[in-house]
Amino acid sequence: MSRAIVLASGGMDSCVTTALAKADGHDLCLLHVNYGQRTERKEANAFHALADHYAVPPKQRFICSIAHLSAIGGSSLTDSRIPVSDADLENTEIPTSYVPFRNAHFLSIATSWAEVNEAEAIYIGAVYEDSSGYPDCRPEYYAAFNELIRLGTAEGNIRIITPIIYLKKEEIIRKGVELNAPLHLTWSCYKSEDVACGVCDSCALRLRGFQRAGVEDPISYATRPSYL
Repeated sequence: MSRAIVLASGGMDSCVTTALAKADGHDLCLLHVNYGQRTERKEANAFHALADHYAVPPKQRFICSIAHLSAIGGSSLTDSRIPVSDADLENTEIPTSYVPFRNAHFLSIATSWAEVNEAEAIYIGAVYEDSSGYPDCRPEYYAAFNELIRLGTAEGNIRIITPIIYLKKEEIIRKGVELNAPLHLTWSCYKSEDVACGVCDSCALRLRGFQRAGVEDPISYATRPSYL
């Protein structure tokens, strides 16, 4: 069985990506990165719940801290002085929640761990639908990073896989239901660690996806607007 590193934030997209990596027949190594985000504790709990669900042994779980991203700042996720904006699903500008060049840090850690663990693949739940706001969610970004890995690793044979990059949120949810992914264990809210706010961009995208899929979101919200 080939081994795969899966970047698992504890969110819905990474949960479905984990389910897909498992369905592809990989032996899973789950990587979670703390970067000083507001919901760090809740996301780490969701990560371990996901790992428990898929019976990933402790030696194949890795939580890494890059808290210097919080010191660098520039994002409402890492800087308490910048408020988390309420959802604007029509916005085409980079949102305040963008963490500058974050995914490059994640992928670099994943690549190092992949080399040590002799993993052939790195799975990440990037979604092109988000790329208007997040430049590090574009397919060409991952194509470029794959070339970097080819040139910069000992064997050059590790590849990044983005299995949901072209899916809409409602398609991701349907895929998760199809694979019996534990969506009830996931956390998407940018603001809260207790009850999801329902009004930040991440909550709104998630809720709209469930509403369009015709599936009840299994987590609780402080408010649950319709985004149809």
